[in-house]
Amino acid sequence: MPINQNVFSSIAAWRRRAVSRAVHRGARWVREAAAVTAERPGPYRFRRIGTGTRLAYPQGTLFGDPWIELGDHCIIAQDVTLTAGMMPDLDLGPEPILTLGNGVVLGRGSHVIADVRLTIGDDCFFGPGVYVTTTNHSYDDPQVPVGKQWPRSAPVAIGPGSWIGTGAVILPGARLGRNVVVAAGAVVRGEVPDHAVVAGAPARVVRSWDAEQGWQPPLRTPAPVPIPEGVTPDQLVALRAWQAEEAKETYEAKETYEAS
Repeated sequence: MPINQNVFSSIAAWRRRAVSRAVHRGARWVREAAAVTAERPGPYRFRRIGTGTRLAYPQGTLFGDPWIELGDHCIIAQDVTLTAGMMPDLDLGPEPILTLGNGVVLGRGSHVIADVRLTIGDDCFFGPGVYVTTTNHSYDDPQVPVGKQWPRSAPVAIGPGSWIGTGAVILPGARLGRNVVVAAGAVVRGEVPDHAVVAGAPARVVRSWDAEQGWQPPLRTPAPVPIPEGVTPDQLVALRAWQAEEAKETYEAKETYEAS
């Protein structure tokens, strides 16, 4: 009696699903086991790694860790590079080189390169692919390849509460104030005052906060309304469903009016 071909197809499909589930479970286990925390620092010897801080696996290039301080409750995404010094195994002295405050979030694929002092304040958020460096190539001698000339370094400071957009570049000597917004793709150098929005390459201030007039130029959209205290998730879901029903009824009424 011939065996139904569908039986073999079903068995093969079941095996593929089983293998896929096993691979994903294994990958999740590896990501969890290889994440770096204060309790599980792995091969690293950070000067400090705070409570609740986590470096996701896989980590990017990471060296000079004895001169790196990470505050509490930081989130370091996958493939983030953190370096202190120009190369591994240097003695950088008694003081920290790279310091992250509490609650800092570094987006996936970001690079923070510190040859001299670099500080990132509390509650700073970086989008993916941000590049921050204290060192830049020099090209003084036209006869020597740029990559072989001694670089220039200058400290960098990013004030607390700042947001650095995707793909932004923060150059040596930059000093950003409190609650600064850096637009995606901006290239920042020099001083940026508190409560400013900068954009472009090179970046310039495109919006700033005035104590009397508020944001100048004014914001194009109203500020988001915070959720009142005591509102439950179920109430939010119900509100969303009610808003969707209201929008649907408004649309249907408009269609009926236009058709009549």
